[in-house]
Amino acid sequence: MKPILLQGHERSLTQIKFNAEGDLLFSCSKDHIINVWYSHNGERLGTYDGHNGTVWTVDVDSESKYMISGAADNMLKLWAVATGKCLYTWEFPTAVKRVSFSHDDKQVVCITEQRMGYQSTIRVFNISREGDGKNQSKEPAYIFSPIGSKATVCAFTPVNNVIITGHESGKVALFNVKSGEEVNNNERAHGDAVTDLQLSKDRTYCITSSKDKCARIHDTKTLMVIKTYTTETPLNSAALAPTKPYVLLGGGQEAMSVTTTSLRQGKFETRFWHKVFEEEVGRVKGHFGPINTIAVHPAGTGYASGGEDGFVRMHHFDESYFRAKPYGDVEIDD
Repeated sequence: MKPILLQGHERSLTQIKFNAEGDLLFSCSKDHIINVWYSHNGERLGTYDGHNGTVWTVDVDSESKYMISGAADNMLKLWAVATGKCLYTWEFPTAVKRVSFSHDDKQVVCITEQRMGYQSTIRVFNISREGDGKNQSKEPAYIFSPIGSKATVCAFTPVNNVIITGHESGKVALFNVKSGEEVNNNERAHGDAVTDLQLSKDRTYCITSSKDKCARIHDTKTLMVIKTYTTETPLNSAALAPTKPYVLLGGGQEAMSVTTTSLRQGKFETRFWHKVFEEEVGRVKGHFGPINTIAVHPAGTGYASGGEDGFVRMHHFDESYFRAKPYGDVEIDD
């Protein structure tokens, strides 16, 4: 499985994201730039320039019409995917750490950082898809600040007006965005900060990764922990593979606590775990530092990882990946 090396960033990656068809890969980094690539050959299609700080997060709608980004310059920006033009900018008192589109593309949720006396705040904006997209409302449709531990990641659940959040304390919670109240929570979902949250295709379950060296699959309605994958290194990202029963985990010690032996000990590999049996089934080497973000192609034909080393590695799975029998001789009907 020979990776395609995507070299378009000068600093460490913060998030990568495929569009719904999987032909485009969006990457953002600490160098203030968002890139978009063709996933089949790694060719860079273009860049989105406009942020003046670390771009922490990106998301793209299901039609690949709009892309949304949040950065350390305290701005949330809406972009036209095809032209690279910034259509609208929202400004906040603190940095935007996470953004996500709703399943119908009509809303965007964002989390702002807890800094300088400001609370970590969750805002939901209605996105107007009429005309050229420049007529957006400045004010959020809903705004609230979770009490207690600050939220680090969020996404819309299949239930209307309910979002799922991961927190610095390791808590995973459900919030009603209209009332701002916590509908449900699992205080002990993780023992340390939640670093990533990715939903299954039908949004009925999600996977979270954490600095507590675990990744867990949760039911998005009840927050019940369904599966746990325990590693010996802090995790920065976790993704679900469609079509095959695998989860992909990536992480590594933070750069300041890394010794020269870490590379040899295999701390910087993408790790494949069997989703059902909770066993590690493989590793893919390549990065020269912690893996910060992982995304799997929506068709399950490959995956990409972004690292602290500034590289994005796009892998297309070999034939053997599709021929493997992860359940033994049992044939699973999709």
